[in-house]
Amino acid sequence: QVQLVESGGGLVQPGGSLRLSCTGSGFTFSSAAMNWYRQAPGKEREWVAGISWGGDSITYEDSVLGRFTVFRDNGKNTWYLQMNSLKFEDTAVYYCNLPRDSGYWGQGTQVTVSS
Repeated sequence: QVQLVESGGGLVQPGGSLRLSCTGSGFTFSSAAMNWYRQAPGKEREWVAGISWGGDSITYEDSVLGRFTVFRDNGKNTWYLQMNSLKFEDTAVYYCNLPRDSGYWGQGTQVTVSS
């Protein structure tokens, strides 16, 4: 069955960087598009970035544009979210999402930006 496993979250100071990973199994990774979402405390889950199956179409939510980069390694069945210049407001649980069928989600990884 489809499985998505995120990793890479943690505690970082403002201005710092983190790289999140999402490893997928149970489907043909090389033909799958993917999205990153996040959910901050007390807020609804929001879309952050998306990458097409071929990696040639990548889009970002405005608040992360220029700071976050999403990319994929088909050889490792893994998508990545490189997050630079982190801000307090980036604190959230980050999820990867496979947008097929009714949607598949990973378990989430906590990112906390704090001084």
